Amino acid sequence: MNPSKLRIILAVIIAGLIGYVIGVTKINIDLKNYSPHVEFSSKEPPPSLTHADFSQFWAVLEKLEGSYYDKKAIDPQKILDGAITGMVESVDDPYTVYLPATQNDNFKNGLAGKFEGIGAELGIKSKQIIVVSPLDGSPAQKAGIKPGDAIVKVNDQVTFGWNLNQAVDKIRGPKGTSVKLAIVHKESQVPVDINIIRDTITVKSLTSYTKQVKDIDSINNKTAILKSRANDKIIYIRLSQFGDSTNSEWLKLSNDVAAQLKKQQDIKGIVFDLRNNPGGYLNDAVYIISEFVKDGNAVLQEDKNGDRTAYPVSGKGLLYNVPLVVLINKGSASAAEIVAGGLHDHKRAELVGESSFGKGIVEEAQDLGAGAGLHVTIAKWLTPNGTWVGNGKSGAGLTPDVQVSLDGKDPSHDAQLEKAIEELVK
Repeated sequence: MNPSKLRIILAVIIAGLIGYVIGVTKINIDLKNYSPHVEFSSKEPPPSLTHADFSQFWAVLEKLEGSYYDKKAIDPQKILDGAITGMVESVDDPYTVYLPATQNDNFKNGLAGKFEGIGAELGIKSKQIIVVSPLDGSPAQKAGIKPGDAIVKVNDQVTFGWNLNQAVDKIRGPKGTSVKLAIVHKESQVPVDINIIRDTITVKSLTSYTKQVKDIDSINNKTAILKSRANDKIIYIRLSQFGDSTNSEWLKLSNDVAAQLKKQQDIKGIVFDLRNNPGGYLNDAVYIISEFVKDGNAVLQEDKNGDRTAYPVSGKGLLYNVPLVVLINKGSASAAEIVAGGLHDHKRAELVGESSFGKGIVEEAQDLGAGAGLHVTIAKWLTPNGTWVGNGKSGAGLTPDVQVSLDGKDPSHDAQLEKAIEELVK
């Protein structure tokens, strides 16, 4: 398998941002005369398919169109999309999904960095819709939604057992419209209703600053280490997702950072913030690791047969020697975990924060034509040392070297960033 030929995505699907014959055959269903009529533009089955009996499918369709009281409700395209969706869901993998045209377009827009909705990244654990992370400045974040919160209802509809596709459809919507969510916060067991006004969400992959320790507003500055290092400078880089513009944004930033490090000798290193980063493209993760690691593998991919493919670093980085601390939390998923795990295995970074999400699988995104798409889980990914973070379809995650929770009493105090800076300058 040639990695360059695959369009591989490792992401938790964006909410504010999913019989064999369907894959190779174009089917047109005509219900005008209340009898199923099918035209096949391709009839060749794959070699692996030796028998497929569609009689039950046609029998149910015929009974539906013959008996259902509201003929206008019988939409041929919805019937076909529903059949394909059910087929794909039969593998019981929340990340192997069929995306009809609108949903496929929504997903691509999310990776492109602009969409309309509430701005929350979603995942699934134990058949429950979970907020992986709200995007910075999004309506979801402003409404108090946090990583790990469960969405138990959307507009009074119970979400248990929904796939990510259903959640995206119900939560997304035009700017200015509202959606009612019943949320169970991670630290609670009682649902609360939250009404959120949707907005246009624009996601910039990267933000950064260079500051003296004493000038960073979100940290306490009163610990002994920070007081003694108040005039030291650190570079802070936050990567919010691995999207279409990540590599171009990173190229400019890395050149700027390399130039700063040459000119300013009092810069102690980089805090690389991957908290609440839901992932994105695999190749972007390899690209980012290559910035800090000179040789070796960025990540390993293990297929269904147990065969492993190595993704080596490029050897073209600018930041091989700068001290580095990486921030992670339960909202750090997939490609973000690959970066954190790769840097940690190569002993290039200390991990600070909370355990990550635990999405240790790889999806291949395929365009099917007519705007539709299919995401298929094709492999596991492992850190360079062979560690799998999935422990199931999502589970264990990366364990930080230094575990720190946020300050529950003072939201303006970033205890995790504070600890990361301490580790960097001590």
